[in-house]
Amino acid sequence: MPANIKVLLVDDNPMVLEMLRQALAQFSSVSTITDGADALLKAIDDPPDLVISDYTMETMDGKQLVQKLKSRNTTANIPVILMASKTDITEKLKILQDTVEDFIEKPFFLKEAAARIKKVVDKISLEKMAREAPGESVLRGSLAQMNVLDLLQSLDMGHKTCALTLINNGDKCHLFFRDGQINHAAYAGMKGDDAVYKVLSWTGGNFEINFNGSSNEQTTTRSTQGLLLEGLRLLDESNRDAEENVLEA
Repeated sequence: MPANIKVLLVDDNPMVLEMLRQALAQFSSVSTITDGADALLKAIDDPPDLVISDYTMETMDGKQLVQKLKSRNTTANIPVILMASKTDITEKLKILQDTVEDFIEKPFFLKEAAARIKKVVDKISLEKMAREAPGESVLRGSLAQMNVLDLLQSLDMGHKTCALTLINNGDKCHLFFRDGQINHAAYAGMKGDDAVYKVLSWTGGNFEINFNGSSNEQTTTRSTQGLLLEGLRLLDESNRDAEENVLEA
């Protein structure tokens, strides 16, 4: 699903640019530019779904690029991720905290940076699908396109209030979100945290998101991120136990 997202990647370091392009091309359509001024013209001419820019560049740096994008009606709503050093983020870019989608601290590990960017891409992809289905309150998709973990993180990051139904081989799990937080979940007689943990490993099936759906029940005890972290820990623990049983056999 996220492959429908157009990313404009801006960095004047050709090596970093190519490494990131290859990593992001696995889940998005990527265009690359080495100059901030050229990136602004590109964004005006062919608006991307997401701009990812380095901060330290000649001619026009990342901060100036963000400010110019946000000052134009046609580009003001384009999400931006800035890559910068920890010092620059805390001292020079603090003013942009409420303007940009995220900061990627440099230097970074490529795998970690790509995973962080993918969370934003997934969120944008869901929002784009919702916009392209005018009048539709229910959004449907495949878990082969976006797995359960990515789906829950996207709804969390988007601060969505909705009802999410996961369907796999006839089984259904119902999850309800309030401002991005899972407040109620039900699956096969289970409720709350345990219901969420059981479906994190689903890789097949489909999902339905009803943006008009909600629930007043409160059966979960953790935040969405807390549920995901604990669920993944339990899943890893279960996988290790299974491997040990195989070895003992």
